[in-house]
Order: sequence, then C-alpha cells, then structure tokens
Amino acid sequence: MKKVIGISGINATDNPGPGCGVARSLIETEKDLNLIGISYDVNDPGNYLPNLFSNSFLMPYPNEGFEVTLNSLQEIKQKSGLDIIIPCLDVELPLMIKNQDYLAKIGIKTLLPTIEQFELRNKEHLTQLSKEIGCLHPKTTTIFNISELAEELRNYDFPVIIKGKYYQAFTCYNVENAILKATEIAASWGFPILLQERVSGQEVNMIALANKEGKVKGRVAIKKQLTTNIGKVWTAVSIKDNRLEKICDSFVEKTKWRGPFELEFISNQEGVYLIEINPRFPAWVYFASAIGINLPKMLLEILENGDCENNFDYPFGKYMVRYSAEFVSDLEPFQNLISYKNRNGL
Repeated sequence: MKKVIGISGINATDNPGPGCGVARSLIETEKDLNLIGISYDVNDPGNYLPNLFSNSFLMPYPNEGFEVTLNSLQEIKQKSGLDIIIPCLDVELPLMIKNQDYLAKIGIKTLLPTIEQFELRNKEHLTQLSKEIGCLHPKTTTIFNISELAEELRNYDFPVIIKGKYYQAFTCYNVENAILKATEIAASWGFPILLQERVSGQEVNMIALANKEGKVKGRVAIKKQLTTNIGKVWTAVSIKDNRLEKICDSFVEKTKWRGPFELEFISNQEGVYLIEINPRFPAWVYFASAIGINLPKMLLEILENGDCENNFDYPFGKYMVRYSAEFVSDLEPFQNLISYKNRNGL
C-alpha cells in the first residue's frame, strides 16, 4: 500500500515555496508514494499539478490555532490515509512543532525539531548563536515599535536591512524608506522586526538534514548567481566550502537539530556571516536532489527506518536555472476548492 505524504508550501510562483521541489524530489525517485498537497490558498499552483500531487486539500491558516488545524488534518487523514506530513512554511512550523507528539498519536509522522531547538535559530538570537558555532553575524537590533526604529537608525550607516520575524527583508537607503518598509512588514507580520547592517559579499547557502539524534546526514552548498527582487534564488552553482560544512555541523551539534534546515550566509574577506536559518527545506531543494543529495527521500527513510545512510558526495560546478512555465488544467479542481473553502469558511 502506498504511503501518503502531505506536503505544504506548494505556492510555486515567482516567490516559490519549497513544496513542489520536495514533491518533485520524491516523485522522481520513489514510485510507491501517494503525494497530496496541503494548501492555504486556492490559487497555489501545486493544487493543479497532477504530475506531482494526486490530490490537494485546503487548510485553515495556522493563526486560527491547533484545534482548527487538527480538525482539518484529521479530515484529510480520513479521506486520504495521510501517513506523513512535511511542513514547508515558516508560519505553520511553530504549531506543528508544539503538537508533533499529538500528531504522532493520531498516526501522522513528522521529522521536526523541538520548540526549544526551533527558538534557538530565531533571527533575534543569531548574534549569540553565530559566536557559538564559529561564524560572524551582522550588527542587528530587535525593534518593537516605529519610534524605537527611528531612534536606532541613528546608530547605523545606510544602507540598512529591515526584516520581518518570519518573512520579508528590504534594503533601505534612508530613514523615510526604512520606516515605510518597517510599517509594511509590521502590518503583515507584526512586531518585533529587525534592523540589520548590510554586509557586502557573495551570497552562499547550505541545505542540510539532521536525523532524530541530531546528526547531519546530508548537505549541499550553493553560490547564488541571480536572485529575484526579493532575494529568491533564480540561478545558482553548487560549491564545496569547508567553512560552511564546519558551521553546519557545529549548528547541529549545538542545537541537536532534527529535520531539514537551510543556512544563509554572506562570504567576504572578513569571513562568513550567518544571515538567517530557515527551519525547513528551501525552495531550491530539488537542485540538491538533482545532483545526488535527495534530502526529502532521506527524511522519509529516517521516519520509516529510524535513520538513513550519510550522503555528502555531490559534484561542484553544477548550474541551476529556475524558470516559469504555464500549465493548463480543467476548471473543475479550482471550482471544487472554492466550494470547499466557502463551505468551511476558510
């Protein structure tokens, strides 16, 4: 009987979520799987990609609380036989992490960190964590209101970076622009926001997976070539960098992390600056799979068998190009999702 895997983050737009890349990694190598999309928006392209997902289900937004989320997941499990869920969006992770033991009780497996591990990588904690794992971190201040931002900007040279707690980051070149962007982020995601110095250099990222015992099982590093106007990778090249590997291993050793993650860096003559830690697969996860490090497949092996073989051997100098494409579908799937959304008040 095929395992049923639920995958979220299936918004494959110009600001792509990781879900379609995770699904592609699995469907091209594991035929004995039934992949279903977990969606929060009827317009998510993954809802209409039958080559990846046999079906998709709408979920209530995580801010409605776990009881509402649980009811939805139980309904999905009843209809589809859901065995495993791979959450791919930052905003849903705290809810899933806090309740992962309960999900296991109802037969839904996950590979997630503890809430304590998750909070160690919060953006406001990266200054201290960076010191402990052997890398640099840009000067950063946690901001709780706009008045405080205006005051703190006096201590920074422009340009600066304004970041949301979960999403969005903007480079700002004057006080007015910084306040405007901070207001926009706060309207979407609330406070606190982060004020950070901009560090120049080469953007390099590392994707990795740790097992239940907090041991790194596989990792891949890339150098960004082209990015979108919001910083998403458009083209990249695989690289080998012993410094990044050492930092990655130190992060997992320090936090005892479980599950997938991504480390974002700026590398320059001064060293390697840790910019952000994403607590899930990144949107470019399929690049790692395509060059031999299939982390989603390894995640399933850990959940099914308790562990997986280490895999660190991949070619450097491989080039990734993201592209946009059109997919034509019948209107029926869209109408079904809209009908479900209206019936359930989503």
